[in-house]
Amino acid sequence: MEMKVIDIKGLTFTYPDGRRALEDIDMEVFKRESLGIIGPNGAGKTTLLLHLNGILRGKGSVKMLGINMNDGNLKKIRREIGLVFQDPDSQLFCPTVFEDVAFGPLNLKLSPQEVTRRVSDALEKVGLSGFEERAPYHLSLGEKKKVALATVLSMDPQILLLDEPTSNLDPKARRELIKLLGDLKTTKIIAGHDLDLISKLCRRVILFNRGRKVAHGNASEILQNEELLRLNGL
Repeated sequence: MEMKVIDIKGLTFTYPDGRRALEDIDMEVFKRESLGIIGPNGAGKTTLLLHLNGILRGKGSVKMLGINMNDGNLKKIRREIGLVFQDPDSQLFCPTVFEDVAFGPLNLKLSPQEVTRRVSDALEKVGLSGFEERAPYHLSLGEKKKVALATVLSMDPQILLLDEPTSNLDPKARRELIKLLGDLKTTKIIAGHDLDLISKLCRRVILFNRGRKVAHGNASEILQNEELLRLNGL
């Protein structure tokens, strides 16, 4: 039997301005699964991801790796959940690539040798070995996105959350990132509009619109349902 790593029941969230962003969401994710979350702008995709590492907290039950999402468990959960934002500049703030990728491991109080090993391994996984002393703000957008991913991989998370990972990339950088994500054998939740990316990496898809779960199931069936996609802004 497949191991359930995310279990959400009745998740509802309203922003302070009164906008209902998630409405009674039930959702399960299984170990090593790649799940696609699709929907138009404002559908609730990013809001959902922000609940999965506790940045936002709504009503309902969120269980990550069998652990209830609450204040007492937040630190433990965040060690296992890696969130990669849509804009890498939200994630990169140090003078060098090494310092950005080392930031998480250093906060775990690991030895200097272990931090260096983790940085080296993470950069190798994203194809950026040798970039340690480069300044992030001098990198291309594609390189920045890979470094942002490396900052998360250095923490060795069990679950990866990716928000619009291919947005604004040129075709070559986009192909490289899709291959890179496909090679990562960890549980992935990928939110976005790039339906080609979703079809290449995900077997199962959940379609959101206006904070509600409109459809879920086999990725190829949902992505080939033109009427469903058209009615939901895709």
